[in-house]
Amino acid sequence: MCGIVGYIGFRRAAPVVVDGLKKLEYRGYDSFGVAVSNPKLHVFKKEGRISKNEKAASRLPGHTAIGHTRWATHGVPNDINAHPHLDCTKKIAVVHNGIIENYAELKRQLIDRGHTFISDTDTEVVAHLIEEAYKGDLQTAVQEAIRYLKGSYALLVTVEGEEKIVAARDSSPLVLGVGDGEYFAASDVTPLLEFTERVIYLEDGDIATLTPEKSEILHNGVPVERPIELIDWSIENVKKGGFDHYMLKEIYEQPQVFYNTMMGITQEQIPPELKRPAEVTVVACGSSFHTGLIFKYLLESICRIPVRAELGSEFKYFTPPIKGLVMVITQSGETADTLAALKKAKAYNCPTLAITNVLGSTVTRMADHTFFMRAGPEISVAATKSFIAQLAVLMQIVNLLHDGDLTGVLTHANSVIEEVLLTDTTKAVEICSPAEHIFYVGRGLFYPIALEGALKMKEISYIHAEGYAAGELKHGPFALLSPQTPVVALCSPGNTYPVMVSNIKEMKARGAPIIAIGVDGDSELSEIVDVFIPIPESHELVQVLATSVVLQMLAYKTAIALDRDIDKPRNLAKSVTVE
Repeated sequence: MCGIVGYIGFRRAAPVVVDGLKKLEYRGYDSFGVAVSNPKLHVFKKEGRISKNEKAASRLPGHTAIGHTRWATHGVPNDINAHPHLDCTKKIAVVHNGIIENYAELKRQLIDRGHTFISDTDTEVVAHLIEEAYKGDLQTAVQEAIRYLKGSYALLVTVEGEEKIVAARDSSPLVLGVGDGEYFAASDVTPLLEFTERVIYLEDGDIATLTPEKSEILHNGVPVERPIELIDWSIENVKKGGFDHYMLKEIYEQPQVFYNTMMGITQEQIPPELKRPAEVTVVACGSSFHTGLIFKYLLESICRIPVRAELGSEFKYFTPPIKGLVMVITQSGETADTLAALKKAKAYNCPTLAITNVLGSTVTRMADHTFFMRAGPEISVAATKSFIAQLAVLMQIVNLLHDGDLTGVLTHANSVIEEVLLTDTTKAVEICSPAEHIFYVGRGLFYPIALEGALKMKEISYIHAEGYAAGELKHGPFALLSPQTPVVALCSPGNTYPVMVSNIKEMKARGAPIIAIGVDGDSELSEIVDVFIPIPESHELVQVLATSVVLQMLAYKTAIALDRDIDKPRNLAKSVTVE
């Protein structure tokens, strides 16, 4: 979940690496650090955000550098635990994304052999293992050291006296950027966009040695050629574009994202295993799991195909009986739990399909088939446009499996999404911002939307919010309702509308303030709630999309009212690459 960046070439390396780390802060922002070879090794690392100390770090001289922005796993966030980590000689520097599962055993062995440790991190063992193996050839030393590692890692290593960077990966993402007389390395492509559109995606087991003139890649000790691919994102995609926050920018990009993604999925792309499956198993985490639940409702009700929705973090350890197609949904294509579930599905010889936003990500190389979202880079930690893009893929799959009957509905959904961006949530924010607890309730397709709305609120406002199927509130949570506990009720027309209205009246009778989202002109609903937020009357699928966007805006504006750090909420990182 951390971010790493490396540079070697003709530019001053420290500013390139520091700027790249800023683009990766969505992966972690507890501390950061840079090591520069000049050819002497110089290290700067500090607890806290990069913005507090970027000038000092950028002043380090030299043309070879590695850097790291941290999401703490082993050891508290402080200067000592910040990366890079050094060996006993202070000449070898290592940055690492991942977890070394056997670090405690390795550390004991290294201490017994006379090594001195400074930090509480798992990463420091890597520097000492390389130190023991180093005989003047860094690539060979890294290759020897990683033989002892269990777990996941993306590593960048540099050593005083050698003008090179050695990169290695296993179960953590790492991409190389190819320039003219320069090379880059990073956890994803966002730090590379300003300098090159040519990239090489390293695979598990790869070790790459970078010099200003060339890159050499070994896989299990054997030289290999990895293809150079072109990035279809631009530097403008990762700028705020005049918005106060990336989250707001990404919310406003959703109409176009939905349309582009939906139109990019064609009948010819539907794999045979999906056309007549006996059943489908969907595996995902977080917001992606919520889109999987919506897909379950749609595929079962419209196409009459049974669907099982499973959490990625549970699937690996408690695998249900599975047969037929397994679909995994992951924005980054690097979510550790989802990748583990995919490996498990392949071990069961199930055909697999991935839905992801990142070309060249690990999931695209593992799955039998891949559908790409066309969302562009999503920088804010809270998922918004990636959520809508996943729904675009999933709704289009349902549409194509049902002979395209929903094409007209989906083709014009973007105009409704655009319309609700202007929704006034002021009165709802006034109710939510003082609250310590909020319930979100819905039924059918709107139950997963309630889960997602609650997740957005807790992620960026830090208000405890829970999503429930509306009928379940009476099985316990009713005891928590009070005038200080608002309820956000999703109440659109349909077969559950009458019972939803009854549920709202029951909650209102317990004194809970009710914020309801329903279709414009619903006088019955507007009269019984405290705040009524209307959305345009449209097809149920479009109402799902519109309601999702309204809830994103409600969370965003509540967080603004509470002066929260919108794009970098505490303790969270964008890409969960460790279990």
